[in-house]
Order: sequence, then structure tokens, then C-alpha cells
Amino acid sequence: MADPKRPGTATPPPTLGEGCTHRYDIEALSDEDGTEFPGAAELWRALQDAEAAAAPPAKTPG
Repeated sequence: MADPKRPGTATPPPTLGEGCTHRYDIEALSDEDGTEFPGAAELWRALQDAEAAAAPPAKTPG
């Protein structure tokens, strides 16, 4: 660690454009900047199933 006063700091990737066209510079991104999350679909399903199981049953008109 070069500077002990700045532990755990992060810097965003370089950007291009201004205002509505402000975006990340795709050419400057590396694998370390990615958001790959191969288990996202399975996690989402598990969370939805848990939420559905915890929800009270719907009332039927009668």
C-alpha cells in the first residue's frame, strides 16, 4: 500500500461525453471493471420464490 491514509479507495473508469451523452469509455474498460455475475439469474429466482412464500394469500372475491 503506497499511501496508508487512503486504504480501500476506488476510482471510477474513464468517461466520455457530457450531460446526456456521459458514458464510460468502453475502450478503457478491462476485466476488472466488469459486472459479470453468472449467478444473478439463480439469485433473482431464489429471492422471488422467498418473497412469494412470505406474502399473504390473495383474497378472492366471493
